[in-house]
This record gives sequence, structure tokens and C-alpha cells, in this order.
Amino acid sequence: MKNIVVLISGNGSNLQAIIDACEQQRINGAIRAVFSNKADAFGLERARDAGIPAHALAANQFASRDAFDRELIREIDAYAPDIVVLAGYMRILSPEFVAQYQGRLLNIHPSLLPKYPGLYTHRQVLENGDEEHGTSVHFVTDELDGGPVILQAKVPVFAGDDEDDVTARVQVQEHAIYPLVISWFVDGRLQMRDGQAWMDGHPLPPQGYAAE
Repeated sequence: MKNIVVLISGNGSNLQAIIDACEQQRINGAIRAVFSNKADAFGLERARDAGIPAHALAANQFASRDAFDRELIREIDAYAPDIVVLAGYMRILSPEFVAQYQGRLLNIHPSLLPKYPGLYTHRQVLENGDEEHGTSVHFVTDELDGGPVILQAKVPVFAGDDEDDVTARVQVQEHAIYPLVISWFVDGRLQMRDGQAWMDGHPLPPQGYAAE
């Protein structure tokens, strides 16, 4: 049984999908702890409701981002994680943090990377008139939203859509693919090697598994 630690900043809908997948044994692991940089994040309530230790760390208690991340590392490592999962965690990670969990640090980003790294992806899709949008699960590196892609899911964008419509459509896919990728990792099928994602002993293409 692999140890999973999840980092959140908000509602925690992806966290809930991972909790459910663990409870249904679709992931051969257990979430040992959930951490948030916001004490009022609803995801912490989701964790507590599932009997998972929930912790909040406030950035204003630390002199620097590096100091914050060092304390976060110390607290995460108390749970001996095999994998650290970012699920809507809205802080830029220090190089020290990324290095600590290199190769076992996953993120989900609401765009078809490399398009639209950073914030406000749904808004950019609508403003640019894109007909296709989606979400990407990737390994985390020092480059913002730039680590090797593992799996993507695409959704259509329809005329008349607003940000809420697009967000909801993307989240349905996120809740499906993130637990799946985590299960691949904990089952030993997925790894990062030489800056590239590998699945079942084979390197994945730039757009990840099952790319068209």
C-alpha cells in the first residue's frame, strides 16, 4: 500500500476524486495527509470527513517561500510519501521542494499543455476562440507547468460557452484521469526518467499516453 500526500488550496474536487478512488480500491494506496496553504480551503473538510489528517500552513508565518517550503517538506516527510500530488495547489514551488520529490511529484493543469501554462486557462481559451480545450497530468519540474505530460483529456468548446461551462466540462475529465494516472504510478507502471515520462518501460510522446 503506497503512501500518498495531497496538496490543495481550494475546493478540493480533484482531492475528492482521489479519495473516492482509494476507497474503491481503484488506487492501490492511501492518502496519509492533506496539506493546504489556506486554512479555509474546503478540501481540508473533505479530508477530515474521510478521516485523513488535514494540515494548513500559512505563508505569512514564514520569512520566505524557501522557508515555507522547507517546513512543508518536513511535515510531508513525516508521512513517508511514495507520491506527492498537487490538486489545485496554487503556490509556486521552490527548486528545493521540487528536487525533494523529483520523479514522484504530480500536477494536473487545466489546459492541453504546452498551451496556456499558468492561470486563467479557461478564459484564454474563450478569448482566443478555441474549439478544443482540456486538461493535462504531468510530472512537476522547475519549469512552471512544463514537466513531461503523462495523460491529457480533451473537451469541446461550444459557441455560447462561458467560463463556468468550460470549467465544469474540464473538471469531469480531471476527476477521471487524475486517479487513473496516480494508480499507474503506485502500481509501478509510470516513472520519470531523463526528464521524460515512461509508461510500461516505454517513453511517452510529448502529449502523453494515447496521444493522437
